[in-house]
Amino acid sequence: MMTLLIAIGSFVGFLVAYHTYGRWLARKIFALNPDAATPSHTLADGKDYVATRPAVLFGHHFSSIAGTGPIVGPAIAVLWGWLPALLWVLLGSIFVGAVHDLGSLVVSMRHKGQSIGDVSGKLISFRCRLLFLSILFFALTLVVAVFGLIIATLFSIYPGSVFSVWFAMPLAVCVGVLIYKMKMPLFFPSAVALSLLYLTVYAGVYYLPLKLDMPLFAGEGTSFFQSLHSSVGLWTVLILCYCFLASVLPVWLLLQPRDYISSLQLYVALFALVAGLIIAAPPIVAPALGSVGEGMPPLMPFLFITIACGAVSGFHSVVSSGTSSKQIDNERDAQFIGYGSMLVEAVLAVLVILSCVAGVGMLIHTDSGTLTGQAAFSHYYGVGWDKMTLAHTIAVFVEGAGNLISSLGIPRDLACGVVAVMIAGFAMTTIDTTTRLNRYVIQEMGNAVQVKMLNNKFVATLVAVGVSAVLAFLPGPQGPGSGGLLLWPLFGATNQLLAGLALMVVIFYLRWIGKPLFFAIPPLLLMLLMPAWAIVNQLSGFSEKKNYLLIAFGTAILILQLWMVIEAIIAWRSVPERAAREDAVSAEVCPKHEG
Repeated sequence: MMTLLIAIGSFVGFLVAYHTYGRWLARKIFALNPDAATPSHTLADGKDYVATRPAVLFGHHFSSIAGTGPIVGPAIAVLWGWLPALLWVLLGSIFVGAVHDLGSLVVSMRHKGQSIGDVSGKLISFRCRLLFLSILFFALTLVVAVFGLIIATLFSIYPGSVFSVWFAMPLAVCVGVLIYKMKMPLFFPSAVALSLLYLTVYAGVYYLPLKLDMPLFAGEGTSFFQSLHSSVGLWTVLILCYCFLASVLPVWLLLQPRDYISSLQLYVALFALVAGLIIAAPPIVAPALGSVGEGMPPLMPFLFITIACGAVSGFHSVVSSGTSSKQIDNERDAQFIGYGSMLVEAVLAVLVILSCVAGVGMLIHTDSGTLTGQAAFSHYYGVGWDKMTLAHTIAVFVEGAGNLISSLGIPRDLACGVVAVMIAGFAMTTIDTTTRLNRYVIQEMGNAVQVKMLNNKFVATLVAVGVSAVLAFLPGPQGPGSGGLLLWPLFGATNQLLAGLALMVVIFYLRWIGKPLFFAIPPLLLMLLMPAWAIVNQLSGFSEKKNYLLIAFGTAILILQLWMVIEAIIAWRSVPERAAREDAVSAEVCPKHEG
């Protein structure tokens, strides 16, 4: 009963927040204007700038920001107890994450769809722009490298998910053509696509589990070619090739409809999870407070960097200001896209927490037999912090969510297949969007340093994919394709620092247009201090292990953050003067009509 009350209470809270705080932000603070022209119209090119229906853009945006973030983070964070994890998801998403996402979307939308890093050059300083873009390039490169590993690992563990995930790509192309070229109403292609997608899930689980076990090259040679002996290495190469195509093709042809289809799949899965909670009503078998694993870092500040997506994530600002701001059709859609999608992601995070602390206790199969209750929870969470690998964490959610869905009468193996496909599909939408975002960042860096060659989308995409591939295939801790894990320990804190820096740009924008700042300052301070505190704590551990690579990158990230904050402090007082000067120039160029 407790699980159902938590779920219903959380959902009601999100609805109330959207129609009160979200509406106040949209109408009073950002003053969204339905008559204002958006970049999708003023800069329409049919490739990157494409006016998009709100439902489709919501699906693209939500699928891009979700990925495995709201799954892995909350699944790990319950090691400190489910109550702190739940509270951070609820309060963080409403008062920090949704503000951050909406603000980033509006700022970019009103600056020709430029990334939040590029806009910082105007609002703060040119040096800030270069610093911000450098941090973005590092973070996005790391995401592509590691998410490639996540998807490849999922394909290896759950081969029944492969067929459905790859089938979604040609299906997305068909949906894109039907919607944009044939002007078909949205309902029919959506219904057909969703039906076909779930048919492929069934076919993949029972008839077409696909594996890549055949080596392409002999055992001798470079480590890269040797890595192609493993299915993970092969899948990583294929995934990166797909990312290149998704980045250079028109956004309406593959990337956007694929994300939209994935969002439909998630809506069905969320409905099934909630229905499973109602029918099964499993008891919570995890402690509300207190660490349950060995080697746990302190809750403060690590809870705030462990749960990113689901509460607040700097990556969201890159999506908001990268692809979504170029596609939004009307300013009034920004509340729905920016604020609303963050709350739906928080819904997913709540269900992940409940799946891991209640659903997993219903039943799990192990080598030593069947476990239920606290024994089942301890089987996954008694291993300690250091052994909570990506594969281990995802398995917890797949098992717990599979149990809930199976309570609807669906065979458990099929239910687990549905969850695995959902995770792999979302990870794929994140990695393809991230590649496109990194292409934009590289192009903006090329403009900033006047390297014209980087303005070419094919060259920029090749750089984005190539650097990620080099990182992925460095000798890593988990074999082929795991090179990104060498730097992954820093990603959580770096990602949250991005959120703080994006909020800083949003606050500068609000000061620029003369709006109140009181509501945004506490989130800004939280997202600057907590990640910095976490990196300082991590540097101590890296020093004990003599991990000089992480020490160097962690120190560099702290220096870049401090430098940007100093640039912001220096530029703060001049904002009203610069804004007035720009208004004067605009009035001179385009004088107001009187009479």
